[in-house]
Order: sequence, then structure tokens, then C-alpha cells
Amino acid sequence: MTQKKSSSTRPGGRQTTVRVKTAAKRSNSSARWLERQLNDPYVADAKRRGFRSRAAFKLLQLDEKFHILAPGKRIVDLGAAPGGWTQVAVERVKPEQTGGQVVGLDILEMEPLAGATTFQADFLDEAAPERLKAVMGGPADVVLSDMAAPTTGHQQTDHLRIMALAEAAYDFAEEVLAPGGAFVCKLFQGGAERDLLTRLKQDFAVVKHAKPPASRQDSSETYVVATGFRGGAKRDEE
Repeated sequence: MTQKKSSSTRPGGRQTTVRVKTAAKRSNSSARWLERQLNDPYVADAKRRGFRSRAAFKLLQLDEKFHILAPGKRIVDLGAAPGGWTQVAVERVKPEQTGGQVVGLDILEMEPLAGATTFQADFLDEAAPERLKAVMGGPADVVLSDMAAPTTGHQQTDHLRIMALAEAAYDFAEEVLAPGGAFVCKLFQGGAERDLLTRLKQDFAVVKHAKPPASRQDSSETYVVATGFRGGAKRDEE
């Protein structure tokens, strides 16, 4: 009798719950964050599998559902640090064997990753998109954006900030995606995403929302996955 293998995108094994007490130099919020990290099975499994962050499982689960990544594809990863999504992209694209390409950018410093080209820059800087295009040297098959702005604690302000990044990410994707390409972007629910979704529905064959299991349930984080790029309005005007 053959044993059925467990899904590679779900954490395995049983964990002992860890309780964290507040200390003289640790606030209640810090204690809660640390306790959540210590008891998060995705954090433990990311360490076991050598992923740089638990976020790697989000992309693995999205790819399992939507089949975004494949050997030989050309991928741009926006908001790449510390490199979890970039690792998954390299694993699936196999650039060194297939001639595919993975390029990652983040405002934070990121350790080099074999099989990927990464650099530090503020994506909202006017020079950053042009630098990405120069590194790519051609169209992209997939643009990934897991970018998030620093939170202020004010829900509406934070929503508008993440939407500004999402809009900027798609402005770039619209210029570089090859026909049939895909765009995957993190959003936070709040109402301001309507304009972006309207653009995506005009430019792609299929647009779906997804909340992968690795995305914490108490978070308003969600992802939009747009596939079958037909060419954006800017390209049509040229």
C-alpha cells in the first residue's frame, strides 16, 4: 500500500504551543507578535525548508491554484526582500537550466540569491522601473508584487498607501508584460481598489481574488491574480 504524500504547500508536523510573557523591555504588542511567530507552523516550516520567509508559502499556494510560474518564464518580483517569493520563482522557473529569468527589487537590502538578479531601490523612484527594464532586456511573463507600505495604524491611510503601490506596480506591468502574461499583486480590502480592478478586467482575460491559506486570517490582506494579458490602454495608444 503506497502512502499518500502531504501537500508541499502546507506545514507539516505537530507543534507545542509557546507562551510568551511580557518583560521589562518588551511591550504587550511585542509579546503577542513574538508568540504568534513562535506558534506559526508556516514560520517553522519555512525554516525547515530553507525559505527566507513564511511568505514563500503564499506564492506556492497561489501558483498551485493558478499555475503562474513555469520553467523558462521571465519573472519580475517587486517588494522581494527578504527573498521568499524570489526563492519560489527560481525554484519553479529554473533559470540556470531553462534560460528563464528572475529579477527582484526591494527598498530594503536583500542577500544575493543564486539564479536571480536582485537589487536595492525604491520602486517609486522614477529611475527604478527603467533600471528593471534594462536588467530584463525584454518583456516579462509575470510581474509579482508583494509590496507593502509601512503601516500608520490608521486603516484608511494604510489602505490608500498599499493601493498607491499596487497602482504603480500595474503601471509598470502594463508596460513590460508579454501577451498572455500574468500580474499578481497584494491588496488590502478597503474600497479604493475599484479603479485598479476595472483596469485589470479590461486588460486581462481572467481576474480573480485569492487569500492563500498562509495569509493570516485576521489580516485584511488579499491577492489579485490577473492572467491572459491582452495589452493595456497605454500600449494600445502607441
